[in-house]
Amino acid sequence: MRHQLLDVVVLARDLPEHGLASGDLGTVVEVYERGEIEVEFATVSGQAQAIVTLNQSDVRVAAGDDVPSVRPRQRA
Repeated sequence: MRHQLLDVVVLARDLPEHGLASGDLGTVVEVYERGEIEVEFATVSGQAQAIVTLNQSDVRVAAGDDVPSVRPRQRA
């Protein structure tokens, strides 16, 4: 699946170097011609945690029946 600008996506793998864990929610902020996407991850209060360039397969679109959860921010 090709992700679109502003899709809400779910991270499919841990990225400890960015303080991110599988299941974290992000927003697609850029889609590149070569197939990569840039995703912004933020805290609940809206503070940016990381903006990461990922492969399309590193995330999936959030589904309507997904249940969000909260965890403390991990420092990279």
